Amino acid sequence: MDAQILTPTQKHLLKLFSFDKSEAYARKIQDILTRHFQKELDDESEKLWIDGTLNQEELDKIRQENLHKK
Repeated sequence: MDAQILTPTQKHLLKLFSFDKSEAYARKIQDILTRHFQKELDDESEKLWIDGTLNQEELDKIRQENLHKK
């Protein structure tokens, strides 16, 4: 098995988690990251909706797709 090198983001997160080892702290960080990336997704979706790339017809097509196929 090849050794994997950690990315700068992974290294930073490891340092961040090393300060407080409680489960509550881990959940708090997870919540913060989740909210951050959800906002980025919402902002990008809004841009796509405004410029017409994304619309109800496209959403309906996506809903019908099997996104779990390999």
